[in-house]
Amino acid sequence: MLLAKVMGSVWAIQKEKGMENIKLLIVQPINLLREPIGTHLVAMDRIGAGVGEFVLITQGSPAQKLASEKNSPIDAAIVGIIDSFEAEEVSK
Repeated sequence: MLLAKVMGSVWAIQKEKGMENIKLLIVQPINLLREPIGTHLVAMDRIGAGVGEFVLITQGSPAQKLASEKNSPIDAAIVGIIDSFEAEEVSK
C-alpha cells in the first residue's frame, strides 16, 4: 500500500465493462513528510474520498480484485481514508 493525497477527479462517461458506476480520483503518492513522490495515478474510489484527503492506495492485482467485474482494467484503488498519521523523522 501507498500513502497518497487526493488531487482531483476524473469524469468518463464511456468506460470499459466492470468500470461502470466507479468513481475515479487523481491521487499523488506521498512520503512520510507528506511530500509528493513519483507520478500521479488515477485510482478507483468506492469509499467516498474527497479532494485534499490523505488516503491509502493499493495497486495491481489487489486493486483489481476490489472491482465487481473479474477482469476489470483497474490498476489502483483507494482502500482507506487516513484520519491521521505520524512517523519518526528519518535521518540520512
